[in-house]
Amino acid sequence: MAESPFASSSPGARRRALVTGASAGIGEAFSERLAREQYDLILVARTRDRLEALAKRLVESRGIGVEVLPADLCQPADLRIVEEKLASDPTIDLLVNNAGFGNFGTVAEIDVDRLEAEIRLNVLALVRLTRAVLAPMVARGRGTIINVSSMAGIQPTPFNANYGATKAFVNSFTEAIHEELRGSGVRVQVLQPGFTRTEFQDRAGIDISNIPTVAWMEAGEVVDASLAALRRGDLVCVPGGMNKAVAALSGAMPRALMRRLSGAAAKRFGV
Repeated sequence: MAESPFASSSPGARRRALVTGASAGIGEAFSERLAREQYDLILVARTRDRLEALAKRLVESRGIGVEVLPADLCQPADLRIVEEKLASDPTIDLLVNNAGFGNFGTVAEIDVDRLEAEIRLNVLALVRLTRAVLAPMVARGRGTIINVSSMAGIQPTPFNANYGATKAFVNSFTEAIHEELRGSGVRVQVLQPGFTRTEFQDRAGIDISNIPTVAWMEAGEVVDASLAALRRGDLVCVPGGMNKAVAALSGAMPRALMRRLSGAAAKRFGV
């Protein structure tokens, strides 16, 4: 039987997880679910007051230990602080790379600094944090990393091109290191949610009024699917029946047709 991904790195020790983008949405839901599993937590996000409010709630409701680590992972100095935490703390059993954002519009129109920031957060920060935690995990022969990607990464996404490309990177990167880690005792998962009720759409400037209700999932549902997939040992987690169907259709459809359909759908949602 496979060893539980929720076991501690040391017998008798409390389990510890670091969650980025922890103050809202999927990151907040991960924090809540892991607290329920009795993980001690390190919560990373830009906004200290929201992190402290979440930490207070989790300490009071679950009796766990919580460390608040405010950081803007687009900024090299802040990113380095979180890297050093991961590299120097051998008690961290789980890293959830959830922080990310999107820009909606055409590449010709979006400010280039916003495009660069998107790549810095969605790609560079994820790679550097993954690298930072891998060495100590491999050395002790156990640990887990969940990289939060998106359904946008499984096909070209016109009008969301940069975001989709960053998530395609996350998909490929995570699947590749899965093979590098085979036999090491360290596990990775790439989580590919679709439309999820979070603050993401507002921040990206996406008009959600035309997106059908049936397409949506709650952040807690996405996290529950991720943790269940982790228990099964699944590398790729696509949460929700509709998302699974869309992913299968996307894989079977000619790329040219997929691009056209994706672009037509995107125009309905805010361009």
